[in-house]
This record gives sequence, C-alpha cells and structure tokens, in this order.
Amino acid sequence: MSAERKDAVDAIIEQWADVRPDLDTAAMEVFGRIYRLSRAMGDRMEKAYANLGISRGEFDVLATLRRSGEPYTLSPRQLSGTLMLTTGGMTGRLDKLERAGLLRRSPDPHDRRGLQVTLTEKGLALVDEAVGAGLAVQTDALKGALDEEQAGRLADLLRELLIGTEGS
Repeated sequence: MSAERKDAVDAIIEQWADVRPDLDTAAMEVFGRIYRLSRAMGDRMEKAYANLGISRGEFDVLATLRRSGEPYTLSPRQLSGTLMLTTGGMTGRLDKLERAGLLRRSPDPHDRRGLQVTLTEKGLALVDEAVGAGLAVQTDALKGALDEEQAGRLADLLRELLIGTEGS
C-alpha cells in the first residue's frame, strides 16, 4: 500500500486488522475496490446515457443489437441470454425502446412463433452516440488515474482474475 495515498478500502482493512488481526484481508482489498469502482463508474455511465434519454439497461439492449452486426437483429431470447435478464425484464425494456422508435419487433421469418428485434436507424444513431459518450467517461477516469502501461497491466490482471473466477 502506498503510504501517502489511502482510500476507503484501506480504512476498512485497518478496522478489520484492529478487531480481527487473524484475518487475511488481501481478497477484500481487491474485491472491495472492484465493487466500489463498479458502482462509481456505473453511476457515471448512467449519467452519460441519461443525457441521451436512455438508461444503462436500455443502452445494454441497444449495444447488444449493435454489436451483433448488420442487420442488427436478434431474438428476444438471444437478447435475454446475453444480458442475463428474465423474459419479463426484457419485455419491459423492449416495449420502452420500441415506443421511442429505437427498435422494432417483427415476426421471425424462420420461426412462425418467434419474434426478432431490430435496431432502427434512430436506434443505431443513438447507440453509436451513447457508446462514444460512455467510452469518453471511462477513458477520462482511466487516464486520470493510470498511465497507459499501468492500465494495460491492470486489464491483463483483471482478465486473469475474471477467467479464474468465472468457473467457480
């Protein structure tokens, strides 16, 4: 730990050391910071998307369609699986986005019982603007704290941690 720079997690670790010096809090130091970073950046991202009239969850739907490539079409089931949402949760998001003219639902030509969800031109333009706005927020935060080499090392370490924990 850097002696001159302490964060809220350091204070928590020190408190645990006072009352339970037997605990190994190394994992708490890592995951506590990941959790706090996630919350702080989630709040910043929510503000960036709100400026464009969408929520973070709505952005996720639009971005998933955008990343799928042309013709920017997926089934509601594919969207639900990718976003780890229930069908009910997905339906509410799709309803709102469709009313806003950002996507359209239509019958699936390959499955008479199925639907497909497609980005509209308006949705495509909005999600492209939103991804730029979100990346600007993330880039500002990252460059404000770490240099390029540090950011690369952190990304590599977090990748290893994620891979190591996803199977658990």
